[in-house]
This record gives sequence, C-alpha cells and structure tokens, in this order.
Amino acid sequence: MTSEEIRPATAADVPAVKAVTDAAFTPYIERIGVVPVPMEADHAANVAAGKVFVTGDPVTGLVVVEAREDHLFLDSIAVHPDAHGRGVGRRLLHFVDARARALGLHEVRLYTNAMMWENQKIYPKFGYELTERREDGPYDRIHYRKRLA
Repeated sequence: MTSEEIRPATAADVPAVKAVTDAAFTPYIERIGVVPVPMEADHAANVAAGKVFVTGDPVTGLVVVEAREDHLFLDSIAVHPDAHGRGVGRRLLHFVDARARALGLHEVRLYTNAMMWENQKIYPKFGYELTERREDGPYDRIHYRKRLA
C-alpha cells in the first residue's frame, strides 16, 4: 500500500483511528466547551460496520461515512496535525465524492461545529454549500451539502 492509498479500516486500525481522531479534535475542546462528537464515537463499531476509511502508514487521516437513502453522510474527517499541509484532507474529500458516486448517490452532506471556523473556509472550496445552521443540544452546527454531477 502506498501512503496515499485510501483503504477500508480494519480492526487492527482502531487504535490509530482513535489516536488520529483525538489528535485532530482535541484542540477544539476548549474553544467549543464540549468534547467534539467524533472523539466519543465507537470507533470499533464504525470500523466493523465498514464506515471508516484510512490513509497513511502509519495512519495520518481518515473519514467516517455512512450511506443514507439519498446521500452519503460524511460523519467525520480527521487529519493528524503532524500531517497538515500535505494534501491528506484534500485526498480524503475527493475519496468521499468518489465513494458517493460508486454507491449511486448524488449528494454528500456533512455538518461542522460553528466554532470550528477553519472548516467554514475549507468546505466551500471543495464545492459544499451551506444549507442551514441549527443547534443540536450543546452543539451549534453548520450543515453543508455538495451535489455531485
């Protein structure tokens, strides 16, 4: 496997999935005042369900996706801080588009915390449009969608 390849995560990847997710989201705890949802996910269950795809050896980035009836939901994307600026996130977002198309889905949806303002600059650059802002319990979320040709 090349370090750029994106592959389904296996049970052996669960510790790395947790480590990369924690490294990517820990900086936001203080800013948003709560632990980000991806840090509390059941990584082993998500991997077993085939929702997690990883890249890097060792793992430097990952996505958690779930096929829904009319769209692919991008539940989480995480890139280890040590790998920032290397195009890992870009490759993962392109993979998500390709995965949706392969599943016959013509839209990708996601949401991000309103306090993670970096993401609000990134997603529109990749063709995502803001659809709504909604509070969900302690989370102030900005919802995006991307329609695929």
